Amino acid sequence: MSIETPTAERPGRTTPPITAPLLDGQILLARARKLAAEFATRAEHHDQTAQPPAAQIQELFQADLLRLTIARRDGGHGSGLLLARQIVQTLAKGDPSVALIASMHYSQHAGIARSQRQREPSLAFWPTALAQQLTQQALHAPALINAVQVEPALGSPSHGGLPATVARRVGDEWHISGHKIYSTGSHLLSWLSVLAVTDEEQPRIGQFLVPKDSPGVRLVETWDPLGMRATVSHDFIFEDVAIPVQQVAGLYSAEHGQQRDEYAFAWYLNLVGSIYTGVAEAALDWIADFLLERKPSALKGASLASLPTVQDSVGRIRLLLHTSNTLLDAHAQAFDARQPFAELGSTARYVAMEHAAKATALALELAGNHGISRHNALERHFRNAQCGQIHAPSAALIRGNAGREWFKVRQKATALAADRD
Repeated sequence: MSIETPTAERPGRTTPPITAPLLDGQILLARARKLAAEFATRAEHHDQTAQPPAAQIQELFQADLLRLTIARRDGGHGSGLLLARQIVQTLAKGDPSVALIASMHYSQHAGIARSQRQREPSLAFWPTALAQQLTQQALHAPALINAVQVEPALGSPSHGGLPATVARRVGDEWHISGHKIYSTGSHLLSWLSVLAVTDEEQPRIGQFLVPKDSPGVRLVETWDPLGMRATVSHDFIFEDVAIPVQQVAGLYSAEHGQQRDEYAFAWYLNLVGSIYTGVAEAALDWIADFLLERKPSALKGASLASLPTVQDSVGRIRLLLHTSNTLLDAHAQAFDARQPFAELGSTARYVAMEHAAKATALALELAGNHGISRHNALERHFRNAQCGQIHAPSAALIRGNAGREWFKVRQKATALAADRD
């Protein structure tokens, strides 16, 4: 497959949007709505062919939406999580695969911006020169970046354990070898943030920044899923890939295993929840129009939408999505206001995924045979919504963590009550 995409060395000949003024959030949202409507007309094609949405990414860049979370002082819009989630959810109503690819790029640049504001070593520390290099390329071309972390044996890093991907120090270089799977946006990426462990006597773990077109990087097309097909989440094989020694972010001791960056995790949880809520909203729009238009002869000119049982089911869908949106908004607002957000994030993500699956299933039930026809978009929305269940952390892990935390709370409360007695 031949696809013309920018690379770290070849940013592409594109008019840079950095010359444009910073835009109000409502203007950016309006642009996202317009693009989402355009993307929706091509979503079926990408679902059928599983081709990368290269043109859509270029259009996001031209609409000035790819610099959304780049810091203002560096030429970006400096968006917080709330605006980012609104834009991602809007895009997802048109094509959730495009929205997922964009969301990963947004999350990475939000992390870079935060690292440069703090300017102190941490789990998410980006060296200034590296941060500036990635930022400048993203301002002048759709130079997408994503973290590639999941491995065949390790699975998702959210379950613990160290990656099998190894970084060896060779003079002034790191040499990376390993195998990553489920790499969202694979064909379209310019940079791969590769989770790896060093082979030092005292191993360290970090994100090693690899230009996708580096010698030794091999893309293997393995992605052939039920839904979200245009995310092109293929495999990458790294065979002794050399990068400069300073091209690593967040390098820390591996003695106690992986440590999670709670700020980056908050972005991930909220944006993936927003994407699948957008999918369910698209399903709700479709089923509402279908029910208004269908006028069976038995109803003597009235539409299916006039039936109380149908109204009840559509009301259930609306309430499911209202709950998801309320939680996702609350989480984003707490995060942006620097209020406690961790538990709310897991809850919002869990509810959003569960409700998206339920909402699309209800819509399918209302549509009957029309809902499972490949001629109708609802069938695609249903398949896409099911894919939300596989995003880490799993629903079972979130529930288990919530249960363990509650047992701790009750044990502490019992102990305090006993002390008072």
